[in-house]
Amino acid sequence: MRSIPRGEVRSYSQIALYAGRPGAARGVGREMATLPSGREVPWWRVTRAGGLLAPLVAVEQARRLRAEGVTVEQRGQTYRVKPAAEPPALPAARTKRLRRAR
Repeated sequence: MRSIPRGEVRSYSQIALYAGRPGAARGVGREMATLPSGREVPWWRVTRAGGLLAPLVAVEQARRLRAEGVTVEQRGQTYRVKPAAEPPALPAARTKRLRRAR
């Protein structure tokens, strides 16, 4: 999460893929729930699939994303950011490891 650039977002599934654990999006969510309170990790840059913001923290998440220049749309109690057209490419070293694992 710390490597997500300011003003950009990634989904739980993208974080799992970058960590070398494709399909472990729920695990990413569980890990995020246990983040220590004293260390600032940019949790607000992580969204659900399709750019949806998590309901329990959506207002704060939307505020932080807007402060970084991200467009956040609101319909009722649902907040959504426009997802990137394509996810960023994996670093070359990570891609090689994933190919070997298959």
